[in-house]
Order: sequence, then C-alpha cells, then structure tokens
Amino acid sequence: MNKNQFAQTPPMGWNSYDYYDTSVTEAEVKANADYMAAHLKQYGWEYIVVDIQWYARGAGSMRDRYQYIPFSELEMDAYGRLLPDPDRFPSSADGAGFGPLADYVHSLGLKFGIHIMRGIPRAAAQAHLPVYGTDVTAADVADPFSISRWNPDMYGLRDEKTSQAYYDSIFSLYAQWGVDYVKCDDICNTNAYPLNPYSAEHEVEMLQTAIQKCGRPIVLSLSPGPALIEKAWHYEKYANMWRITDDFWDDWALLLNMFERCELWQNHVKPGCFPDCDMLPLGTLGKGFGQEWQCRFTRPEQITMMTLWCMFRSPLMLGAEMTKLDDWTLSLLTNREVLTLLQDGHHGVQVQRTADYAVWGNYSDAGVENQEESGLYVALFNLKDEEAEVSVSVDELADAFPMETAAVLYQRVGANGGLKLRELWSGETEVSLLNETECRAFTECGTTCCQVERMGVSTDGTCISATVEPHGAKLFRIL
Repeated sequence: MNKNQFAQTPPMGWNSYDYYDTSVTEAEVKANADYMAAHLKQYGWEYIVVDIQWYARGAGSMRDRYQYIPFSELEMDAYGRLLPDPDRFPSSADGAGFGPLADYVHSLGLKFGIHIMRGIPRAAAQAHLPVYGTDVTAADVADPFSISRWNPDMYGLRDEKTSQAYYDSIFSLYAQWGVDYVKCDDICNTNAYPLNPYSAEHEVEMLQTAIQKCGRPIVLSLSPGPALIEKAWHYEKYANMWRITDDFWDDWALLLNMFERCELWQNHVKPGCFPDCDMLPLGTLGKGFGQEWQCRFTRPEQITMMTLWCMFRSPLMLGAEMTKLDDWTLSLLTNREVLTLLQDGHHGVQVQRTADYAVWGNYSDAGVENQEESGLYVALFNLKDEEAEVSVSVDELADAFPMETAAVLYQRVGANGGLKLRELWSGETEVSLLNETECRAFTECGTTCCQVERMGVSTDGTCISATVEPHGAKLFRIL
C-alpha cells in the first residue's frame, strides 16, 4: 500500500479532546457522529476521533489533581494490547473492542479514529505479558528509559527487531475493529529529551510498517509538536500528518505564532503529507477540563484561523462539542468556497509577512488548464490590534506563484478590465477597473509568460487592498 493514497487531501473531522479531555463516552461519541453526518458530512467532514485514555478506568475522575491519574487501572488483553474501558464504552465488552462503535460510525458514512500513546503499557511490561505471536514478553521490548514527561501510561519500545511485533499486534487488532485513523502521541517531538527531541524516530518507522502489514489503509497522525523541520523528510516518508505546534488553544498569541510556523512548513504540503496546525478550538470547549467555555477568539480571529488553516492546507480537526454549535460557527465550517482550498491540486504560499500583516496566496493546478476557472485566491491578514488597510500588488502576488500561474493571473486581470474579486466569508464582489492600455499590458504579459518589462507599462499601482478588522482576515477569490 502507498500511504500517500490514504489521505490525498487534508483530513477533516472531529476530535474529542478539546471538549471532553480524557472523559468521553460511547454515547457522546455517537451523538457527535450523528451531528456530523447530518450537518457536516456533505462538506467533506468525515473523521470521528476518540482521543486520549479511552482505555483508562476512572479517567477524568480526579481532574482537580491529575489530568492522567498515576498508576490507574488500564483495560488490556492478555497480550498487553489496550482495550476500551467498558464502563464508558459498553459495546466494547466481551472482547469486542471498538468494533461495534466503528461499525456505527461507518454506518453513517463516516470514518473512525483513535488516539494512542507510543510504546507499550508499563503495566504490561511489569507483568511480563507475552507479545502476541512471539516468544518474547512486554518486558523484553519495553525501554524503561523512554517515557513521556506528561503521561504515565507507557514505556517506549526498544530500537530492536523484536519490538516491531508489538506494533504489528496492535495494528492487526485496530484493523479488525475497523479503525481508519490513528493519532499517535509523544512521538512527533519527544520533548522529555531536549537533547534528542526525535528520540522515537524508530517507532515512527515501526508504526508505518505495522500499518502496511495490517492491510488496512490507516491514516497516521503524529503528535505533539512542534515538529522538527530538519526531520521533514522523515515525517513525509512515514506519516500522513505531523503537528507543527504544541497544543493549540483559543489564544491570540498562539494564533499569531502560527503564521511563523506555516511559513516554515509551507513547502512540505502535498498529497498524503500534511503539516498539522492542530485542532480548531471553536464553539463550546473545556467541559472535561473542569470548566466549559465558549471559544475565546473574537469572530475576526476565528475567521483568521480558518483562513490560514485552509490557505496553508492544514488538516481540519474540530475540537468543539458539535451538538452545541451555533449557526455562526457552523457557517465557518460549511463554507464550500473556502473548503475548496483543501482540494487536491491546490497549493498555498506566503506572499508577505511583517509584524503588522501577512498575505497568503493559493492557486489550483486546474486554473492553468481551465481558462474559465482561474483557481486563484489571496488572503489579507491584519495582525495589528486596530483596524488597518492591508494590500498586495498584483506583481507581488504573481512573483509568489509559478510562472504559468502568474500568467493566468495577468490574463484574468486584463480580460476582466481590472481586478474582479469575491470575498468568500461575506460573499461580496469587488471590481477595480484599469484603463485600456493597462488592460492590454496585463493580457499581453500573461500571454508572454510574465515578461519582466511587462510591455513597458507599470502595474505596481494595481493592488488588492482591503480594510481589515483587528486580528481579522479577508479572503478573496480572483474571478
């Protein structure tokens, strides 16, 4: 199997963590799956992901003291393979595992995913449980010196051939259950070891090997970030998604920082390989953390987040309790023209970035082939704390695009007699007219593949410009 075929466009779905933390139940997962099937599936949303500690009995019961209870009882089989807690996931009883819940999600036309921690349960190693299909035990393959600094459940696996058998055994089980997506944690950046932050590199390789052996096309997502840019080639070879930030929440400072991270990773987005900006903390959040709250981003900031994630082409994983989504938030998640940016053949590129503003472009390969459809987009971001004018010249935008795409841009401007734009969040159309000489220059420039001289006519004054709210964004499609 070619892992790049598993997710040719950025995965879109829901993850239980931002609302439930460790405490989500089967009934709550089903309720969110029902909502997605009814309201979001038609727009491309399809993954339902159960996040951390679905195997831990009593998870969340001591939240005032611990996020992850030390030495808690973990549900597992005789081979040290974790199983769902039957108190929270009653259909998993009698060895059924997540099979019945996955079947339910699949019956809605959706896909099912789970979170795992890298490695093998410490309890399995301490009990010397056998590794399925081998004559070795969990104690033989566990590395007691490889641990998470924030979760007490697991040991990493030794970098030895015998360790592969454990990952093979759990992915064989996940394939039997019908799992479509696995988010593996404490692996993208093993931040307990600052001198060796990619210390589980061999485990990433083992995970993909196990997926190939299980025979089921399971999307592999790596967490937490920040991912290491010098290891981009490795993430691309073995994973489908990798987090480029630590946990992302509804805080403007964190969102502002994402512009730098997207700039760093923009050239590594391609089919089957998606740098991940993390979950969308929209709507109602936080119940499992002890205090439910509404997204703390302003509406302009929420538009900025959605615009940047889509222009960059990050995976979209919603963190809200979906059954509590309001109409405005739902409209952000169901804007078809914006979500078009995630389709195969689209490419995002940063055009400019300063302390005060940023500009991104996005273009489609289809726009070069189909002159009826330019496939060109530009996003203007105001990073200031007050309303501001943000602009980019046609020439600056063209310089950021490949030559063939820049030619299409100039041709469209010339053919339309100026800039004709539609703002995709408001639906408003704007036109900026050129004189006859300028129109001819743009058209001829496009025809001759963007000559530097541009037929002797300056186009520096032709700009895409907008007044943008504080921390807000305008997203234009060039018509």
